[in-house]
This record gives sequence, structure tokens and C-alpha cells, in this order.
Amino acid sequence: MTRIPHVRLSAFYALHFAVLGAFVPFWSLYLEHLGLDKIAIGQMLAIIMGTKLFSPYLWGWVADRTGRHLPVIVTTVAGSLASFALTLWVTGFWPLALVTGLFGFFWHAALPQFEAVTMDFLGSAVHRYSQIRLWGSLGFIAVVLGAPPLLERYGIGRLPEMVLLLLALLLVTALLLPRPPQVVHHSDGRIDGVLRRPAVIAFLLVCALQLVSHGPYYTFYTLYAGLHGYDMTTAGWLWALGVMAEVGLFLVMHRLLDRHHAVRLLQISVALTALRWLLIALVPDHLPLMLLAQVLHAASYGLFHASAIHLVYRLFPGRLRGRGQALYASASFGLGGALGALLGGYAWEIWGPAWSFGLAALVALAALLLSLLGLRHLLPVATERPLRA
Repeated sequence: MTRIPHVRLSAFYALHFAVLGAFVPFWSLYLEHLGLDKIAIGQMLAIIMGTKLFSPYLWGWVADRTGRHLPVIVTTVAGSLASFALTLWVTGFWPLALVTGLFGFFWHAALPQFEAVTMDFLGSAVHRYSQIRLWGSLGFIAVVLGAPPLLERYGIGRLPEMVLLLLALLLVTALLLPRPPQVVHHSDGRIDGVLRRPAVIAFLLVCALQLVSHGPYYTFYTLYAGLHGYDMTTAGWLWALGVMAEVGLFLVMHRLLDRHHAVRLLQISVALTALRWLLIALVPDHLPLMLLAQVLHAASYGLFHASAIHLVYRLFPGRLRGRGQALYASASFGLGGALGALLGGYAWEIWGPAWSFGLAALVALAALLLSLLGLRHLLPVATERPLRA
């Protein structure tokens, strides 16, 4: 049995999500600092997320064809570092859009391949995934709490330098990753055969809609909090609370998967997502309810992602797994995230900030309806219990 390199896998997750902890909550503030309006900010974030429509699948195809995931991970992390460094010198919407699009092309490819490597190491112990993945949440929390005091002291204009430092550390970690075990794959089949299954199509659409609903949150939540009187440090704590709740979920996720269908957990997470966006839209000035909305991040992201990863692992076997992870990433964070950022920006400018989150709630309800109608055929797959090591 191959020994699972917990420390190095956990370190990669921690640093990867540390980068996101600096980028996701504060990049919209940096773009506002550069003079962009809300529609332009939404467009800029949509460009970055939009690269996830094709980038993960392209790099996943390379990894699956060669059977070598680690070189792809190192290449894409190095490309992320090199391209993001250009943000130090470019100005104006289109030059910045070009550079951040190039960054997204590399950045969005690394994690799906690392997820595939992690699953190869875990093997039959796939139920332990959430115990390693939680270190990503801890990395996000550390940065989202540590960044605001530094940015308030030195200015939001220093944000790119902070992201670059974390990317450099991530590259070092990628270079230190061990080679995954050789996994013997039997009867992988063709990916087009998997994609012809109506339930798989429904699953990918639900993932897309779920992340459409998250678009306003990832793009505008810090700006929205500031509009309602929360300073950057308080906003950082609100972000951190959500991820702390996510950590708690990851700690018990293996038990939930032992007792409940992954499809049922996915449906519960989507229902609670709609509630979360309604709270943010309707009662942003009521701090206890805003805190509750952030605790629901455990469901809207943590429960959803862990359940979806479990389903991807079951639905895309063997050498199809890298492309399966890439398809999940493309459908959700790519298509869904890009559309959500765009719609959130237009809703903010046309109808007002609260409607960005009101629209998100409606999209989550649509995802819930589709999951109830379209995913029931996945239940026989979801009932397969992870084999114990």
C-alpha cells in the first residue's frame, strides 16, 4: 500500500487557497482602486473565471494522455506566477484583462490535476479526502484575516505583491510533490459515453447553476459589506467565518458520506444556498443574520464541493478522472462563475446591490429544482460506499 504524503498534499492545498484568500475577497477592491466600475469589475472577474471553461479540460487532456499529472501541475503553477507578475506593470482595462485572462488560463488548470493526484494517493481511502482538503480552508482563513491589516496599513495597491509571494511559495510546494502511485485502470470506457448519460448532464448543469449563484458573492461581497458599514477587517472576519464553518464540515464529511447519499447531500446544500443568498440580500445590516449567512458557507460550498468530488470520482473512472475533474471545474467555476460575475455586475448597476444576491437566490432555487428532477438516476452510483483502507 502506498503511503499517503499528508503533509505535502495538505501544504499544497493550504497555499493554493491562501492565494485565493488574498485574491477573491480583495481583488474587486483593487480593481475599484484602479477606477473600474461595477460592470467592468464583473467583466474582469468573468474573464478570469471564463478561462476555466476550457483551460482545465485542455490541461486535463494533456495529463490523461501522458499519464503525468505532476508536470502539468508544476507548469501551470509556474505559468500562474509568471503571468500574474505582469499585473505590476499593466494599466487600463484591456491590458489588465489580457494579463488576468492569461493568469486564469494557467491558474484554473492546477487544482483539478492536483485533485486527481490526491485521489490516486488516497485510492480506496477516498473518504479521507476532506481531512486533507480542510488545510486549504485553513490557508484561506489565515490570509483572509492577515491581509486586511496589511492592506489597510500599506494600501490596496500592494495586493499584487502579496499574491505573488504566495504564488512563489505554492510553486516551491508543487516542485516538492512526490510522484503518485501507478494506478492500474480497467475498462475506463470513453468519456463521450459517460457524458451521454442524462444524469451526468444534469449533474454538470446543477454544478454550473450553483456557481452562477456564487458569482455575486465571490465578486462583490467585500464591496457589498463595505456599502453596509463593515470595514475591510470586519469583512475579512466574515469571509473567515464562512471558511471556518467549511472546515467543520470537512471534518465530519466522511461520516456524512457513510450515512447519506452524496446526491442527497448535494441537494441539501443547494437548498441552503438559496437561503444564504436571501439572508444577504434582505438583511445585510443585521449582523447576527449576516453571521448565520456566512456559517451557511459550510453548506453552499463545503458540502456541495465534497459531495460533487465524491460523485466525480465515481462517475469518471481511471484515466478519465483528470478530465472528469476538469469538466466539473469548467462547468461550475468556469461557466457558472463567469456568468455569475457578469450577471451580478449588471444586476448591481441596473437594479441595485441587493438584487445581485436576490438573483443569486433565484438561480440556486433553479439548481435545486434541477437536482431533484435530474439527479435521482445517480442515486445507485451515490450509494456505493467508499472502500475502507
